[in-house]
Amino acid sequence: MAEIKKKKSSYSEDSIQVLEGLEAVRKRPGMYIGSTDVRGLHHLVWEIVDNSIDESLAGFCDEIKVTIEKNNSITVEDNGRGVPTGLHKETGKSTPEVIFSILHAGGKFGGDGYKTSGGLHGVGSSVVNALSSQFDVKIYRDGAIHTIKFGNGGKLIQNLKKEGTTSKTGTVVNFVPDKKIFSDTKFSFSTISERLKESALLNSGLKISLTDKRTNKQVDYQFENGLIEFIKELKGDDKEVTAPIVIKGTEQEIDVEIVLAYTEGYSENILGFANNVKTSDGGTHITGFKTGLVKSMNDFAKKEGILKEKDKRLDSSDLKEGLIAIITVKIPEKLIQYEGQTKGKLGTSEARYICEKITSEKLDFWLQENRPSALKIVDKALLARRAKEEARKARQAIRDQKNKGKTNSRMLGKLTPAQGKDKLKNELFLVEGDSAGGSAKSGRDRRFQAILPLRGKVINAEKTKIQDLLKNEEINAIINSIGAGLGLEFELEDSNYGKIILMTDADTDGAHIQTLLLTFFYRYMKDLIINKRIYIALPPLFKITPQGSKEFFYLWTEQELSDYVRANPNKKIEIQRYKGLGEMNANQLWETTMDPATRKLIQVSINDALLSENAFRTLMGDKAEKRKEWIEENVKFTLEDSIDFVNEKSSGDQNG
Repeated sequence: MAEIKKKKSSYSEDSIQVLEGLEAVRKRPGMYIGSTDVRGLHHLVWEIVDNSIDESLAGFCDEIKVTIEKNNSITVEDNGRGVPTGLHKETGKSTPEVIFSILHAGGKFGGDGYKTSGGLHGVGSSVVNALSSQFDVKIYRDGAIHTIKFGNGGKLIQNLKKEGTTSKTGTVVNFVPDKKIFSDTKFSFSTISERLKESALLNSGLKISLTDKRTNKQVDYQFENGLIEFIKELKGDDKEVTAPIVIKGTEQEIDVEIVLAYTEGYSENILGFANNVKTSDGGTHITGFKTGLVKSMNDFAKKEGILKEKDKRLDSSDLKEGLIAIITVKIPEKLIQYEGQTKGKLGTSEARYICEKITSEKLDFWLQENRPSALKIVDKALLARRAKEEARKARQAIRDQKNKGKTNSRMLGKLTPAQGKDKLKNELFLVEGDSAGGSAKSGRDRRFQAILPLRGKVINAEKTKIQDLLKNEEINAIINSIGAGLGLEFELEDSNYGKIILMTDADTDGAHIQTLLLTFFYRYMKDLIINKRIYIALPPLFKITPQGSKEFFYLWTEQELSDYVRANPNKKIEIQRYKGLGEMNANQLWETTMDPATRKLIQVSINDALLSENAFRTLMGDKAEKRKEWIEENVKFTLEDSIDFVNEKSSGDQNG
């Protein structure tokens, strides 16, 4: 088992520098944590955990414990050095008070507290404090136990206080998210569990545990060869073309570690991390890796005589089919640059050249030493190139037919197109069943809304070869209605619609159809999800008519109905429960589910690549028990609790 050895270093009161104060966080929390929905709520956990991981990166921590308490607060404990407890000279306050209550105060801005770090520009702890109704810290350091307490958004409740002696070191943080800030303060065990697992995979030898005192669930994560295990997680049940390839190197104080593998699958999955922070929007390290990969593979193919003069070079799209890769870089604070406040994209220019150079040099050697596997990669890339060319020709044929007004009706299924020509304003409704499809056609705004009814269950894209997928009439109709291609040939700008809205019954069958459609889009039109063009419509469950009244209104959930009945115990009402969309007439469907002014939509997005991969494999795979367990933990198909791994809630229509 890989070991993390604790070092000695001058991490003291003098390491802490102050830049500015705290109040702006509560006024504009989205600037610091991205949002105040469930994603923003969990971002609080990541900030505190990342501080503990920074201690591990520096070599002083080998265990982190995270607890979801019964009161839905979070406790994070590590066995690092412990926060410095002396007086901070510049402010005259205790150093913990400075660290946890003053924005831009920390050991990451100067001195030698940390060489590399992953916290949010060093402001993570104070931001969490600012957005919490209670924030308590316990510090084990220099043989003593100290505590300090904050409340009501970062206000000091108890000064730093010595409470005893100890032989251990470390920091314990407990916080309660402020209900005035967050729309939902319920933490998800599975969301936190997957993120902690990811952190353990990225840090070989580091032990991370999660305990949920609400349900008594508990998991421990520790990996000897983390990135290789990570690749296996991403690979799932896909057959290998190559075993994991490990690439390591250091240049200009930037440490690079890359693990990649090829599978027989068709999708690409590349994850990037800088100082342990996931760069979900990519960056210079990913660009450098791809450039190095393309260079090495072309050089090898030419030396082997596979690519002749008449052949084009293999490009990035040829080589990404079935590619799984994790690119991690450790960059000194003096060089690290991000684009955006929440660090979604790495901007350090040196990382591009260094990742390209190390990838190319190490991969050149691997390709020569593993020639049979290398030839398999080249063969797969050549097949991908040919398939791409065939798909391009087929796509062009469809365009030509459209231009001549001879579009194949079978390809478009029962599509009722929108009349408007503005693609970004146009909406495509994928509707469950012919009956609901008929109501939707009658009730729609034909200027910008198109309707495509779907018959029966959609084919499972997770378990179907692409050749068989393309033979399916429903899938073909979706592909050709959207008009932007498929897989590697998908071009977002060619999409005929700015919004694609899944409209199914509010029952288990409807939920299953949603998941099947999301699986297809995730595997073959992922850019639609990445660019937030996929939505789920939320039809109401109930129509309520007070006795003796001609007026009526709608309720969307069982909870809304229960709340209404409790609030109006003496009112007699007629309740109509909609079992399906087909029970609504055209006017009802328009005003409840299709009218942009009144409808409720869930915007689908990808928040975590590993979580999304695991969720789709679990939901659409063969292991029924695992699928049932995941659904019970994560999914309630209502407005309040949407699909945890991909959904971003919207009340009313969210444009743009």
